[in-house]
Amino acid sequence: FLVVTQHFCDLFPFLTGHIPSSLGVILRTTDKIVWANEFEPIELTCLIESISTNNPRIEWKKIKNGVPSYVYFQNRIAGDLEHRAQLREPANILIFNTSRSDTAEYRCEVAAIDDQRDFDEILISLAVRVKPVVPRCSVPVAVTVGTSSELRCLENEGFPPPQYSWFHNNEELPHDPKSSPKFLCGVTLKGHAQCPPQMMEVYDVDIFGIFLKASAALAAVICVTVGLCHAHKHGCFSSKDHTENKYVYYDDLPFLIFLQGHFRHKSSFII
Repeated sequence: FLVVTQHFCDLFPFLTGHIPSSLGVILRTTDKIVWANEFEPIELTCLIESISTNNPRIEWKKIKNGVPSYVYFQNRIAGDLEHRAQLREPANILIFNTSRSDTAEYRCEVAAIDDQRDFDEILISLAVRVKPVVPRCSVPVAVTVGTSSELRCLENEGFPPPQYSWFHNNEELPHDPKSSPKFLCGVTLKGHAQCPPQMMEVYDVDIFGIFLKASAALAAVICVTVGLCHAHKHGCFSSKDHTENKYVYYDDLPFLIFLQGHFRHKSSFII
């Protein structure tokens, strides 16, 4: 009875799906989601908790847009990390200077032929922060009080997408600024970039000036009209052709008079 019980205890881990650590390779990592700053080093950890095989096969793969490629294969760094990374004991990958193209998922795979559980893998997600560049700003030169105007600020290099803030005289504006004459646009992302100060003039509607301009235009129209009427009255617009046909104007309205020895009304029209 004692022997049967002992055998049952030894078999119990296999029946429940648990393998003793001494019989299989087991991996772990310190961080499954890793953030790094562009151009700075970062280490992806692949820690071997247990293994019996002396020389396990270690491979790293980079998975971007669902497509895998080798990072560490046949005991050397491969792919776009060649000359920019190295394998560190036991199976970590150290990237010397990260770039935005390194943002991807990385899979550490360890094969141990002498272990009963001879394979394990772990997936790590790496995201590389990219500082924003100087944003492009567009601010109207002048606007009128009471009208709407659009102020634009755009930067498309930073990752993750930057957060934008507007400043007036170096003081951050609220989310809904109604009226501010001078603006400065900035983006922040553990580091910041900003465009040069933009000047915008806000002015009131000049009612008096508009009235003066309208009055001057009206006076000019009146002067031209009076001059034309005066010219009409003095016959400046009458004409005589070779057949002695004449235009005679009565009360500033032209009438066509055909002269053949005596005046006879022919036709009339208004110009």
